[in-house]
Amino acid sequence: MTDESQTETVEALDIQDILEMIPHRYPLLLVDRLINIIPGKSATGVKNVTMNEPQFQGHFPGRPIMPGVMIVESMAQTAGVLVIKTLGAESQGKHVLFMSIDNAKFRKPVVPGDTMHVNVEIMQQRGPVWRFSGVVLVDGKKVAEADFSAMIVD
Repeated sequence: MTDESQTETVEALDIQDILEMIPHRYPLLLVDRLINIIPGKSATGVKNVTMNEPQFQGHFPGRPIMPGVMIVESMAQTAGVLVIKTLGAESQGKHVLFMSIDNAKFRKPVVPGDTMHVNVEIMQQRGPVWRFSGVVLVDGKKVAEADFSAMIVD
């Protein structure tokens, strides 16, 4: 992990950068861009929710709502990119695997047309295990939150 005193925000990552960093692909790639990246500390993922996404055919017809599990997955993917960015060259050949979720709360439905701002903060890192706190905002209002962990594997 980088020096705790590092507070410099790095350049935003676009979809091409993200595709190079994590293995997820459509329809399960749930982050479009990363902004406000502070390696070793935090980042914000941006997910533009559109009606064209396949989950809205069945969740729910007539009233499309982003499934909570997909909101949590967007947190995990944002965290995965943050870890890869934090580790730099050390991340070559490694994957970030979701391990656990705690204290998940869903406060308001996310619907097509919304833009999710997925704020993820590194809470702890011990060996290959990382703990995170995530908060998702739409229009500046909290729609979901969770604490979760991941493991770095070869």
